[in-house]
Amino acid sequence: MQFGAGRFLRAFVDRFVQHANDAGQAVGRVVIVQSTPGSRADLISAQPEGFHVLVRGLIDGELVERAEPVRSVSQAVTAQHDWPAVLELARSATLQYLVTNATEAGYSLDAGDQVDSCPPVSMPAKLTQVLWARFQAGAPPLTILPCELIEGNATKLCDIVGGLARHWQLPTAFIDWITGNCQWLKNLVDCIVTPGPTDHALSSTDKLLVSAEPYALWAIQRPTAGTARLFQHPAIQIVDDLAPYYLRKVRILNGLHSAMAAKFGPAGFETVLQVLSDRDACRWLRALLYEEIVPTIAYHVDDVALFADQTWDRLRNPFLAHKLADIMLNHAAKVLVRLQPTRDEYQKLFGRPPKKLSEVLA
Repeated sequence: MQFGAGRFLRAFVDRFVQHANDAGQAVGRVVIVQSTPGSRADLISAQPEGFHVLVRGLIDGELVERAEPVRSVSQAVTAQHDWPAVLELARSATLQYLVTNATEAGYSLDAGDQVDSCPPVSMPAKLTQVLWARFQAGAPPLTILPCELIEGNATKLCDIVGGLARHWQLPTAFIDWITGNCQWLKNLVDCIVTPGPTDHALSSTDKLLVSAEPYALWAIQRPTAGTARLFQHPAIQIVDDLAPYYLRKVRILNGLHSAMAAKFGPAGFETVLQVLSDRDACRWLRALLYEEIVPTIAYHVDDVALFADQTWDRLRNPFLAHKLADIMLNHAAKVLVRLQPTRDEYQKLFGRPPKKLSEVLA
């Protein structure tokens, strides 16, 4: 069960499930729950044959360009109109995984949410109702993978759900089942995904077409007890400590994205590629990256300069039309995670504010 119908999860999780099924792992198919307003669920339902992900970019200097069919989605429903059906799906004995992607602001609660709200407003309340329905049905516990770019995402979401269950005065046995039986896997997703090109041959028939870079990483922190209950995929890495992966990705890749959107969006630039094609903009960004961002995490992350170089090459992918307007969505919440800590640590290290980052945060 996947909370989120956006292009990232479709090009990342749904594609990986397709790969695993193709490799004979029998992972099953994905039910998408659209939890925000919009027509994505209708679009997905209108294409029962699936959709395509255009994987385009460079690997070791070699051009990669392929269209991958994704047929791993069985159905798409909306929380607003189909909540009883969502709870019924939650009771299925064959359900194994629950994935969420609600952005950095997605863990906020709504004071009006109740145990019988249909549906509740907040994502944690929706998740709590889903798990409560499953527990009552006696179905097996789930592996839960929150894909939000929040450090310690699974631990934080588990704590929120447990707190909400206590607030709703649900049984202690249920809370123990949430925290002790369900497996909450802290993880980090890393892949640049953008809308599919309108001039591609598939765009006339595939309204869900998306583009993704060849690079993909799904880093999963090893559970303290047992092993991760998860399918296998080349992009999935089980690691002992997620912190360095999180730090380098959020501060470098996401930090650069948010900084360039805030700096160059108002100047008339529309895409990342336009920014990277401008000599003065490149000079400004490289100085931000190597003089202000990299020094603040060099003591915490191995090979940070190498990752910075790789990130710069990824940003210059000529096939990805990554819109600055999309990057600016939920900008205030993103700044607190992606940019503010860098400014604070730079100030602490050097005794002065970082010049370029201060321009962005002014």
